[in-house]
Amino acid sequence: MIDALDETLRQLLIREIPIKNGEVDIAFDQPKREWSARLNRPTLNLFLFDLHENKKLRQTQPMWAIERQPNGTATKRRKETRYDLYYLVTAWATEPDDEHRLLSRSLVALMRQPHLPEELMPEALAGQPLPVPIMVAQEEHFRNQADLWGAMDNEWRPGIPLVITISLDPYQPVTTPLVRTRELSLGPVADPATERLAEANQPDRFWTIGGTVHAEGNLDEIEVKLLEKGQIVSLHPEGRFAIGNLKAGDYTLQVSVKGRKPRQHKITVPAADYDIKV
Repeated sequence: MIDALDETLRQLLIREIPIKNGEVDIAFDQPKREWSARLNRPTLNLFLFDLHENKKLRQTQPMWAIERQPNGTATKRRKETRYDLYYLVTAWATEPDDEHRLLSRSLVALMRQPHLPEELMPEALAGQPLPVPIMVAQEEHFRNQADLWGAMDNEWRPGIPLVITISLDPYQPVTTPLVRTRELSLGPVADPATERLAEANQPDRFWTIGGTVHAEGNLDEIEVKLLEKGQIVSLHPEGRFAIGNLKAGDYTLQVSVKGRKPRQHKITVPAADYDIKV
């Protein structure tokens, strides 16, 4: 992930400054004294000095994003965690004028981009749920310059604080069948340890069923009614519905579409499928 972000920033600076024929090196090293002493050409260095989770952007509810598929399955994905990566951009050259010129061009190039360009992002960064923001030269992002340069045993020089916020999902998506029927049994318990119902007394069984109304038109113009109970069935997004507190047996769902004659659909509880095509 981090190496892919490094390469994206490299390509962004090469394109936007622009850097032609490799006249300026772009590095991602610790700016130690030994490192800077070995430089023999103008160099832009992007030092990653910190990273941590952006807790302000954390989404804990709901924890899972659920995508229902037409084939009767649902894919569950854990909500991504967003991380801030902190870079310090510094310019290194023989003359201060060259350093300032390179630093100013870098600042302008980065300020022109509110987000990382998607066309420069490699496959490892593909599929980000939101545009990847770039925050440039914000004072609160780098307050302890003296400590950093002291740790690097190098001379203090101006730098551009740069913060990139990316999403990371360390979990694999889970695909499972949709629950079509749920059974609730009520009765006396034969074994309290296992909570198993007594077989001598037939328990009361109630069913909750779920299905989908498949329609090409506007769902707001469709009404579904369970005739045996005179109950209007609520339709959720994508035409999904659920009906509870049913006994086993046959039922009739009446589907009314605005401007058309109502149609009746027979269902049996329990069953493997309760979908309706309009």
